[in-house]
Amino acid sequence: MRPLVALFLAIVTTAAHGGPRSSGSYSIASDSINAGGTRTSSTVYSNTGSITEVTGISSASSPAETVKHGFIGQQYEGTGLQLTSTAPNLNEGTSLQLTARQTLDDATLLALPATSITWSVQNGPLAGINASGLATAATVFQDTLATVQGLYLSHTGTLGLTVLNVSNDDIPGYTGDGLDDAWQVQYFGLGNPAAAPTFDADSDGQDNLFEFIAGGNPINGGSRFLIQIAPVPSQAGQMKLLISPRLPDRTYTVKVSSALGPGAVWTTLTGFNTTDNGTERTITDNNATGPAKFYRVEIVKP
Repeated sequence: MRPLVALFLAIVTTAAHGGPRSSGSYSIASDSINAGGTRTSSTVYSNTGSITEVTGISSASSPAETVKHGFIGQQYEGTGLQLTSTAPNLNEGTSLQLTARQTLDDATLLALPATSITWSVQNGPLAGINASGLATAATVFQDTLATVQGLYLSHTGTLGLTVLNVSNDDIPGYTGDGLDDAWQVQYFGLGNPAAAPTFDADSDGQDNLFEFIAGGNPINGGSRFLIQIAPVPSQAGQMKLLISPRLPDRTYTVKVSSALGPGAVWTTLTGFNTTDNGTERTITDNNATGPAKFYRVEIVKP
């Protein structure tokens, strides 16, 4: 009789394992493959379980990205596109880098190369966006909102930016003419020759430069800077000057002379009182004596 030989084959199963990894900007917990992972879900929750390992979510701050660990791979479907930028605002004439992330169906985010996005300007004062996602602002006369759009596969995303007005006298057509661009656009629109400093659009004898400094309406002949001079009742030797309109960001200096003409000498008025009432200012000259006294008002806008 042949001897019986028993052959036993022992099979030992061990989990594939990757240790934790980390750097200054991200960390990934230990990975493993095992037979115990399973997913359960209901209408209010879902849970992914595993033997010997805790599954969860890993994230990196730059570039902003979120992935699930505890798996040898990640299967996902893109659901949308998020656009971001290095700052919410940019000065006129400068550029700003745009970035994009794809939103996934498991509530995670995936950073995308800016060159993979089709960029466009939806509206607002942006001169353009190059293929690398660098947006360049146009020149504006006031802080203005702009909207950029990105397209990746079948998903689009938008991002709002504010183009900041840095200079008040640089918009094309009105550059360096001494008038605030916003004031010219308010009354004349863009590129209107009638907005020139020496032009008197309403034919009232006060050109646009004077109307701007004095606070007048350049297209309304009834809007004028006025100086009214009258004696002070029951106060001999006093005279009051009523000037209008008075603006809070202007400096008003009253000067006096005893004569008119090219050779007249004008000196700054002293010994006076000032009272303001809305857009009107009353200046009382307490020493309005002498055979003649002439007044003029110099207005300065900082």
